[in-house]
Amino acid sequence: MISKKIRHPLVEMTVARLKETIREPEAMFWIFVFPILFAIGLGIAFRDRPPEKLPVAIDQRMSDAAKVSQMIAAGSNLKPVLISPAQAGQNLRTGKIALVVSHDPKIISAKNNAADALKANGLGPDFFLIFDPTRPESQLARLAVSDALQAGAGRKDSISLQDEKVTEPGSRYIDYLIPGLVGMNLMGSGMWGVGFAIVFARTRKLLKRYAATPMRRSHYLLAFMFSRLMFLVWEVGMVVACGWIFFNVKVYGSILDLILISIIGSMTFAGMGLLVASRATTIEAASGWMNFIMLPMYLLSGGFFSYTRFPAFLIPFIRALPLTALNDAMRAVINEGLPLFHSWLEILVLIAWALVSFTVALKIFRWQ
Repeated sequence: MISKKIRHPLVEMTVARLKETIREPEAMFWIFVFPILFAIGLGIAFRDRPPEKLPVAIDQRMSDAAKVSQMIAAGSNLKPVLISPAQAGQNLRTGKIALVVSHDPKIISAKNNAADALKANGLGPDFFLIFDPTRPESQLARLAVSDALQAGAGRKDSISLQDEKVTEPGSRYIDYLIPGLVGMNLMGSGMWGVGFAIVFARTRKLLKRYAATPMRRSHYLLAFMFSRLMFLVWEVGMVVACGWIFFNVKVYGSILDLILISIIGSMTFAGMGLLVASRATTIEAASGWMNFIMLPMYLLSGGFFSYTRFPAFLIPFIRALPLTALNDAMRAVINEGLPLFHSWLEILVLIAWALVSFTVALKIFRWQ
């Protein structure tokens, strides 16, 4: 009889855990496959590419607006656009342009009366360069525009320029970040809060008991979706309130529009959570599927940086993701103050995801 060598308990347990991990497809995916996919995605977003041209607004009321636009276009790394004063102020505040060129220093605000008086007496500068000094791209645009205008005038520095510095809260990174955090919070709470609760009930054999009652599956699943509405005050209100209190992040649009978008977004991700949990029998399986769905949207949907960094052919697919639609609709209301109907496409995307997710979940749901 051949005696088997007895190994140390620590060795035995370590080997056992390794075998268990290897036999779990979800664990193998998150350990070996997902980090590679995540690195590839970030590599595509931040790949080497030529620098983007800085958008510069030209006050279209100026008689020489077309000439100024041609002079700036001749400069490197600048993209001039003729727009109205109201649109120039809105675009500067929301970060869509880096700088405004105008004869009027009050195109953004009503200050600098001294400069206005000089201009009226013919002693003021030829142009005012209006920009936010807290934004690096605006500082670069200011230098590039100055160089382009002087070069267009014959490189004699014959054009007088005066800086008009404004600090627009809507153009800061924190203003971009807060709506994205609200969207990601709604996605996480909707999917984890709903999905885990159902799978946990299934593992404890509670769903088998519900199956013996007259309750319909649709009532059970809808109850989870509607219960998510009770948490909206905390999930949305607290983040928005903290942004306003600590960072002066204002909601420029309607609070009612923000509430409606939040409700639609919450229902969308609650429906997706139901879909994931409709057949999952273990917490590990549900967790794997939720991470598989959510983490790509964390990367692609513009939560921390603009999805326009990705190749152009991917943009339509990224915009079709529910978190992208929610983030875009949130930013339209919070940062730009646009009415709800302006985000009709994003709302349709969210409603479509909600209806499809709930319908499929209701079809394939099982009590045990």
